[in-house]
Amino acid sequence: MPETRTLKRARKDRRQGKSPSTQAGEFVREEIHHVREGKHGARSTRQAIAIGLSKARRAGVKLGTPKRASARTKQSARSASKRAGKKPSARRSRAAHRALEREGRRAASSTALARQAKSSARKRGRTDRQRAARKAARTRGRRRA
Repeated sequence: MPETRTLKRARKDRRQGKSPSTQAGEFVREEIHHVREGKHGARSTRQAIAIGLSKARRAGVKLGTPKRASARTKQSARSASKRAGKKPSARRSRAAHRALEREGRRAASSTALARQAKSSARKRGRTDRQRAARKAARTRGRRRA
């Protein structure tokens, strides 16, 4: 279950008209914090991100299924969206949590996150990155003195 703080942040993002991926970012952020504080581990940075995105879908964030993903990932994303608002099975939830507790904590290190960001950016292609950079420059808030 996501923390109340995270849900509030995501709702605020939605009210401000921010994209679903920005809203989902709050859940990913929470998940990274959980791994860092030792609540549980993750096999890889990708897994930690995937858990956060799944939580976002279950919380009702209108995230689509990833375009360049395996059939299994797409199916997982669809089922998480379908189950939005429903309580997960206690037995399955407990089993998943116990499995994650056995995993390492390195997946949430700044080095691992940087590596993941760089590799996913590399996959995006030049024009896509340029478009993202222009949008970032355009939508950046006013500079404080």
